[in-house]
Amino acid sequence: MRESVIPALVPADPTGNTTDLLVERAALTPDKVLFGIPEGDQWRDVTAAEFLAQVRALAKGFVAAGVQPGDKIGIMSRTRYEWVLIDFAMWFAGGVLVPVYETSSASQLLWNLQDSGAVGVILEDAKHRAAFDEVKAELPAVTTVWHLDSDDLATLVARGADVPDDEIERRRKLANGDDIATLIYSSGTMGKPKGVVLTHANFVELSRNAGEILGSVLQDRASTVLFITIAHVFARFISVVSVHAGVRVGHQADTTKLMDSLQSFQPTFLLMVPRVFEKVYNTAEQIAESGGKGKIFRAAADTAVKYSEARAAGKVPFGLNLRFKLFDRLVFSTLRAKMGGNVEYAVSGSAPLSTRLGHFFSALGVEILEGYGLTETTAPVSVNLPGHSKIGTVGPALPGNAIRIADDGEIEVKGVCVFKEYWQNPSLTAASFNGEWFKTGDLGALDADGFLSITGRKKEIIVTAGGKNVAPAVLEDGARSNPLIDQIVVVGEQRPFIAALVTLDREMLPVWLKNNGQDQNMTIDEAAQNEAVRAEVQKAIDHANQSVSRAESIRKFAILTTNWTEDSGHLTPKLSIKRNVIVKDFAADVDALYAGVPTQAMSLQG
Repeated sequence: MRESVIPALVPADPTGNTTDLLVERAALTPDKVLFGIPEGDQWRDVTAAEFLAQVRALAKGFVAAGVQPGDKIGIMSRTRYEWVLIDFAMWFAGGVLVPVYETSSASQLLWNLQDSGAVGVILEDAKHRAAFDEVKAELPAVTTVWHLDSDDLATLVARGADVPDDEIERRRKLANGDDIATLIYSSGTMGKPKGVVLTHANFVELSRNAGEILGSVLQDRASTVLFITIAHVFARFISVVSVHAGVRVGHQADTTKLMDSLQSFQPTFLLMVPRVFEKVYNTAEQIAESGGKGKIFRAAADTAVKYSEARAAGKVPFGLNLRFKLFDRLVFSTLRAKMGGNVEYAVSGSAPLSTRLGHFFSALGVEILEGYGLTETTAPVSVNLPGHSKIGTVGPALPGNAIRIADDGEIEVKGVCVFKEYWQNPSLTAASFNGEWFKTGDLGALDADGFLSITGRKKEIIVTAGGKNVAPAVLEDGARSNPLIDQIVVVGEQRPFIAALVTLDREMLPVWLKNNGQDQNMTIDEAAQNEAVRAEVQKAIDHANQSVSRAESIRKFAILTTNWTEDSGHLTPKLSIKRNVIVKDFAADVDALYAGVPTQAMSLQG
C-alpha cells in the first residue's frame, strides 16, 4: 500500500476553538474530576466546573495585566497542574503561549522569546529566573514577567476580579479554527529550532476524532499521570484531549517520585517514550539480578515475549500458557503493582519502541499503543488502537488524517493534524510541502492494512564509501536496549564500514558491575577499558547487528568517557540525539575508529 486515507469521524467546525472543549466538558459533566493535585501522599480533586471557574478567573487576571488578543507569552515550567491552567486561561484571554523546555539554556530561551515576538513570560523557579536574567537585556519587548513560585497566579486572579464575564466570553470566541493556538519551537536536532504554528483546529479536530477512535483508552474511568514535559507537543496534546474526553490527570515532574505517584494515583493509561520503557525493564532486571533472581527474571521475560507473540499469531500452546501463568503470579504481578495496578494502556511515541519490549509489556496486560507524529502534526498522525494493533508498527492514520509513501520512501501526511506554517518563514514552509502533503523527513512503509512502520530518517541515512545506504536508527535502537548503554551514535558516512560511539549509563553501571562480579566503584574511565564491560557492549552490538545485513552491521565501537546530555548540547529536551553535533564534536574519536584502514580495500568487503 502506498497511501492510506482515514475519513474524519467528527464533522469539522471551522468556527470552533480550544476553549470550546472545556466549556463543552463542563456543561456535559460539571462534577467529573479532571485533575488530581498532589497534596502529601494524597490527591486533591478538581472537577470540570471548578477547573472552568479557575480558568476564567485567571484569564481575567491576564486581561487586567494587559494581555491583548494575539499576544505571545512564553512559559518555562516543569510539568504541573498550573501549566494546563495557564494554557486554557491564556486561550480564554485571547493570548498565545510559547512553550520553552524547562531545561533550556539562556540562549535557547532568548531565541524562543525573541523570534516569537513574546511580550511576556511565565517562569517557574529561581533557575528559570536566572536563565531569563542572563538575556533580558536583549528582550526589550518582554515587559511582563510572572513567577509561579512567588504566588503570582493568585495575585493575577485578585487583580482580575473586576473584569466582566462578558469580556472573557468575547475574547474566548475571537479565535476560529484557522487561527494560531500556540507557537512551538522544534527541538533543533538538525539546527536552529523552527517555530511551528499550530492552530485551534489542529487541537480541536484532532482531539474530537481521537476521542472517538480511542474510546476505551479515554473511557469514563480513564486516568493518567503526566510526567513528560508539557512543553513538548506529545504531552500538550494529551493534556488537551484529556480535558475534551474527561480524563482524570495528575502531574509529577520529579521522576524519582514517579513510582510512588503511580501507586497512589492508580492511572489506567500512561504516556511514555521508549527510553522510559527501557529503563523500567532494565531496572527490574538488575534488581532481580542483585537479588539472585536474574535467571528467573530473564526466563520470565522470554516467556512473556513468546506468549505475546503466540497470542498475536492466534494460538498459545498449552505448555507456554502454563509457564506464563506461573511467571505472571511470581514476577509480573509485582511489576503491575509498581505501576499502580490499573494500567491497561501505554501510549508510546517520539521514537521507535523495540518489538521485544512491546511484546513484554503486552504480556503484562499493558497494551502498548505506539504512535507516530511530529511537532508539525500536533503529535499523532497515526496510532495503534485498542484491540486493533500490530506490535512493531505505529498504527493506522487517525481519523481525519492521511498517509502516503513517496517514491523515495519518505512519509508524507495531510489532514486535521498538519500545522499551518513555520513562523515567519514562508520559504521553509513551501519547501516542506508537496502540494497539500507535508514531507515529514522520515522513511516508512504501509502494510496492506494501512499500518505504518518507521524505517529511518531521510536526513540521517548514512552512505558508506562502498555506496551502501544505512539507516542508523535500527542499529541504535537495538543496542540501546542493553542496560549498560546510555546512548549510541552510528557513524560511517563515506567511510569503509559502519562503526559506533557509545556512552555508558552511569546510573546502571555500578549495579551491573556488582551483579557481574566487578568492582562497583570503578570510574567511568576504568569501565570504558574493562574487559567485562566491553564484552557486554559487544553483546549489545551483536544483538543490534542481527537486524541488518553484514554490510550494514557495526564493525567497531568506541566507549566514550563522557555523557551526552541536554546541557552538553548533544541531546534535545526529549532526549533525542543531535547527530550532527555529536559527529562534529567527537570527530577525533570517529577518525580513530578508522585509523590505518585502507578505505577502498574495506569498501569492497561485506
